[in-house]
Amino acid sequence: MARLLTAYLKRSDVPSRAALQQAIDRLPFALTLDEGYVPLQTSGYLPCTLDGEDAGFDLRFADARADARDLVMTFKWGGDPREEAAALAVCAALAETFGAIVERDGLQLSSVHMLEQAKGALV
Repeated sequence: MARLLTAYLKRSDVPSRAALQQAIDRLPFALTLDEGYVPLQTSGYLPCTLDGEDAGFDLRFADARADARDLVMTFKWGGDPREEAAALAVCAALAETFGAIVERDGLQLSSVHMLEQAKGALV
């Protein structure tokens, strides 16, 4: 399974750090985005804290080629399961609150499925 998630959303729906953090706070994870998250500008490693421990991932923005969702956010992580859980939680928040369509290995994931996968990564 690839260590990559792809989220498609409307450029106008890309959340600010505060709005994204609020959406994450509604999830069953103690996850905090670093202040370095800047919508449409973040490119590279984004530090995060999950349950008090480092859990960052690589985040990049790019133009999308499909329908009304004209922006793609790609999330990549290393071998640490906390990194995978953090990326999945952020994508679940994007799907639930901001209308993102999230894919992994070419398959669309629901926010419920992403949260299940995030919990599974931490066991």
